[in-house]
Amino acid sequence: MQAYKLNATIDELGHLIIDEPLNIAPGKVEVIILQPVPSLENSTTPTESQPEKPRRKSKVKAFEGLFENAPPTPPDFDPDQARWEALKEKHNL
Repeated sequence: MQAYKLNATIDELGHLIIDEPLNIAPGKVEVIILQPVPSLENSTTPTESQPEKPRRKSKVKAFEGLFENAPPTPPDFDPDQARWEALKEKHNL
């Protein structure tokens, strides 16, 4: 499967409008839509009380409180970079 990245718009009726022509063969395609989430810093609406975080349940009793006490993940956290750093440390690369 070949992947293409392009910009598009969703209109008021919910239709997908692709902003640029595609040079691909006609046929069925699978569409994945990624919509940017507005950050809290750029938001102009007044902030409401944040809903309580959903509780993650653990089947292992020893880990019951682990998720509740864990600090939140920073917004710039890159899991692939963290894996690479751990592997470099583990294998002395």
